[in-house]
Amino acid sequence: MDSWVIAMMLGASLFLGGIALVAFLWGIKNGQFDDEKKMMNQVQYDDERELNDAANQQRKKESVNKKEEYRPE
Repeated sequence: MDSWVIAMMLGASLFLGGIALVAFLWGIKNGQFDDEKKMMNQVQYDDERELNDAANQQRKKESVNKKEEYRPE
C-alpha cells in the first residue's frame, strides 16, 4: 500500500518539475529575463539633488572613518 503512494508522489513531482522546466526554458527563449538597460534606467530618473545628497553622505562616512582611525598613543 505504501509503495503506490510513493510512486504517485514521485510521478506527480516529476510531472510538475517538467512543467516548471518547460516554463523556465520558454521564458529564457522569449527574453523574459533580459534587462539590458537596468542600470541606465536607474540613473536616468535620478535628479541632481539626489546625487549630491549621496555624494555628501559618502564624504561624511569617509570623514568619520578617518577620525576613528586616528588614535595617538
